[in-house]
Amino acid sequence: MHATNAGSGRLQAQANRRQIPDGGSVEGAATMGMTSPPAPNGLELAPLRVRGQDRYAGDAAVSQGDESALRKVCAQPARETPRQAANDTIRLSFAFCTFNRAERLPALLAAMRAQQCPLPFEVLVVDNNSSDDTAAVVARCAHESGPPVRYVREERQGIPHARNRALAEAMQRDVLVFIDDDELPQPGLLAGAVHALAAGGARCVGGKVKVCFAPGARPSWLGDDLLGFLAEVDYGERPFPITDLSTPVWTANVAYDMRLFRDNPDLRFDARYNRRGVGVGGGSDAVMFRELLQRGEPIVYCPQMIVDHHVEDWRLRRSYFLRLRFVAGRKQAQYETGDYARALLGVPPFMVAQLVRHAWRTAAMLVRRDAGVLRQAMNLAHAAGMIRGRLLRWSELRGTPQGRR
Repeated sequence: MHATNAGSGRLQAQANRRQIPDGGSVEGAATMGMTSPPAPNGLELAPLRVRGQDRYAGDAAVSQGDESALRKVCAQPARETPRQAANDTIRLSFAFCTFNRAERLPALLAAMRAQQCPLPFEVLVVDNNSSDDTAAVVARCAHESGPPVRYVREERQGIPHARNRALAEAMQRDVLVFIDDDELPQPGLLAGAVHALAAGGARCVGGKVKVCFAPGARPSWLGDDLLGFLAEVDYGERPFPITDLSTPVWTANVAYDMRLFRDNPDLRFDARYNRRGVGVGGGSDAVMFRELLQRGEPIVYCPQMIVDHHVEDWRLRRSYFLRLRFVAGRKQAQYETGDYARALLGVPPFMVAQLVRHAWRTAAMLVRRDAGVLRQAMNLAHAAGMIRGRLLRWSELRGTPQGRR
């Protein structure tokens, strides 16, 4: 449903991890104690002998970075249940938020309901004010055989509101799994997610997002370094604990232990990082990821969780990448920067100097027709967005109409 603004080109395998531009790093990896973490509402945890001690797979794997333990947890999911009784208590919500993509929903709902899962689950559809036939399509698909489909409509426009509605609707579940409405999950996603949470000791688990261009074609100018801006995630075939900003996971393919949100009523998707309807930007999932890291919550990458992410034609234009980075810069400066001793209309001199440097480099690369000129132009757009964000922040502090927009 979205392309996040915090990626930095193609997200490579673990051995080739790259730091996200404009990101920084979070110290204090997700460290777990010596006692075994409770499973979501009684899910069994798999005991594992590590370094001479009987410990739980998740405790050992996450706290000590035990790669073999994590690989065992992710690669051997719990026993799958092919059928779900009508009176089974729903313990997992498999959710997506949607806006005006009714034509994609039959295939998406069929793929979601075809998942094998060790927990009774529902498909949760959060309709964010669609004006097409979304409600009718969901109702028609819900009558087909498979796990139950639950439809809710969120009237507040914007992806953070829709995600928070999903949290509220799934608050009493054990697990919430998010994907997007422009994706298709591959088999094994739910089984891998549940097992990584229950036996893997994680509170958040993210997987692969594979960018798909069909039925169209990939533009020749779209290099691998830009795929991350289309939400692609691929850190290789080995699971590992995520400990810093260099290997983020997004709501395009993520699972949460719902105790995170029941125990922390303040932990929600930040509505300031909004994107209404079909637009550019967003970033509330990136903010959530950073917040979980800062809180020391255990996060794991599980390569058995895979979705295919369909990219619409309107995103395959250079102007999209430029707008994406401009909006990212604006939000970063508007919401994540403080006061500066020297500033004109809220803009510190170093931001102006940064803009000038990027403008000069971009112009020089255009003259030389360098292959990397788009990536450099994106840096320029981000710098311009930072200045715009500072101007908006200054206006907000002064209470001017510009700042209240």
